[in-house]
Amino acid sequence: MKKYLLSFFMAWQFCGTGFAADSPPVKFDPVWLINARIAVKAGQYDDAIKQLQAANDPTSADWNNLMGYSLRKKTPPDLVGAEKFYQAALAIDPTHRGALEYYGKLMLLNKNLTGAEGLLARLDKTCTFGCEEYSDLKEAVASYKKAQK
Repeated sequence: MKKYLLSFFMAWQFCGTGFAADSPPVKFDPVWLINARIAVKAGQYDDAIKQLQAANDPTSADWNNLMGYSLRKKTPPDLVGAEKFYQAALAIDPTHRGALEYYGKLMLLNKNLTGAEGLLARLDKTCTFGCEEYSDLKEAVASYKKAQK
């Protein structure tokens, strides 16, 4: 009987260890997000816009941010449309770092330094130990100020 109990206990331990070593399921980005990011990275903003329109996920902060970015960067830019999407992204996620940075850059294009600095302050609070988005917007604000002198 001891032999069976010992075998059962050892088997039970290995089963427990196997389950404990498993990783929890990982949330993967949807295909439309991956494809839109690829198009944006390649500078194909009209293609990114088409992919985002086909996905039609306006409840996603990432979707709104990428739509705003693509509209701002395409030729000719649609700054009014871009602003609408950045605002939507930030309404969904007020700490969305990409939307804060890009909306700040849009504000600079619209000659709204105060608005850009406000978004920079929000990024500073969001990025506790600093982040690329904060550094990029800070540099853009500094360049804007230098150009105004």
